[in-house]
Amino acid sequence: MKKQLVAAAVAAAILALTHNAHATNGDQMIGVTATQWGMAGAVVAAPQDAGTIMSNPAGLAELGIKEVRFDMGFGLLNPPRKVNTYESDSDYYLIPSGAVAFNVNDRLYLGMGMAGLSGMGVDFPDTAATTGSQAVVTTKQFYKIAPGFGFKVNDKLSVGAALNIDYQSLALSNPMYTLPQNQVYGLGATAGLIYKLSDRLQVGASWISQQNMSEFKWNTASTGAPPVPTTGGEISMTMDAPQQFAFGIAFKPMPGLLIEADVKRIQFSDVLDSVAVSRPAGYTGTVPASFNFGWDDQTVFALGVQKEINPKTTVRVGFNYGESPIGPEDVKNNIGSLAVTERHLSVGVTRKLNDKVSGSLSYMHAFHNDVTSTDGTTTIELEQNIVNAQISYAF
Repeated sequence: MKKQLVAAAVAAAILALTHNAHATNGDQMIGVTATQWGMAGAVVAAPQDAGTIMSNPAGLAELGIKEVRFDMGFGLLNPPRKVNTYESDSDYYLIPSGAVAFNVNDRLYLGMGMAGLSGMGVDFPDTAATTGSQAVVTTKQFYKIAPGFGFKVNDKLSVGAALNIDYQSLALSNPMYTLPQNQVYGLGATAGLIYKLSDRLQVGASWISQQNMSEFKWNTASTGAPPVPTTGGEISMTMDAPQQFAFGIAFKPMPGLLIEADVKRIQFSDVLDSVAVSRPAGYTGTVPASFNFGWDDQTVFALGVQKEINPKTTVRVGFNYGESPIGPEDVKNNIGSLAVTERHLSVGVTRKLNDKVSGSLSYMHAFHNDVTSTDGTTTIELEQNIVNAQISYAF
């Protein structure tokens, strides 16, 4: 009876959030592993696998490993998108991920993670009523490698940090100009802590610095073609990734049951409000002096519940909520991104295959959302389906 009451309360809470939530995570991935996706990203205070190196490195010291843990997997993202009823032709993306943690001694744990953590892109043959001249194609990918450590200060407190080694690629093409696929590298840092208030209650906090990227550079040609000759040269710009702060609280009301709630702040406005473009002296081409995306900062809320059904099977359900960073005033400047989903519901399961090996699956649906421009002429819309698979080895 007690278990049934707890399950009913959790289901009611998630149902209430589902009917009142209006939010998303912009272009930032909610999780790294299937376990994290199953918890809807609520993993700052009670991490479950080595993927914690990407979100809260202190979690490496809380995994309970004797020697080593490997978590390898991939995700398949299906994001149907539309602009003014025109559908994007690219609808499937593969998301690789992997992480490892090593027990050096009773206090020190080392780890490394690799994953695609953000991105956007579209392939629209048209975007307006006049056919044949409004094709828009964009691709942006952000991949991170994070070596780091977790350190158990005492039985209550663990801390950790990681270096972020970043890779980013970008391509932009529209009726006015084409900037072909290019790539840059950058650096950042992640730090965090986990503190146990009691055997049942613990909190976690993490900070991800702004990821400082090198400049994208494109060479454009001069042309004397009519109707207007253009002067070319090197076009360059810097597109950093946003700083993030997160706090979580995890509660274990009974053995085998975990409930975690997180809040995260993503500083999108620092990097995706207005991105300056450097152009050569005397430039007369069509690439603008800045890309005014106008993204707002975002506060994200996540709730995850994990229940051990039996010694071999654990199930998860989660909900993620955060207001779209793109408002009506900026719709026309974001046809190439469409990061407007606002509600995410996830389910997941882990099955132990033996004492050391387990497999996990998760599914998340981002509910359909659309935003119409202030003048009523342009509507962007998006929903998402994400499936993740994971194999874990722990000893």
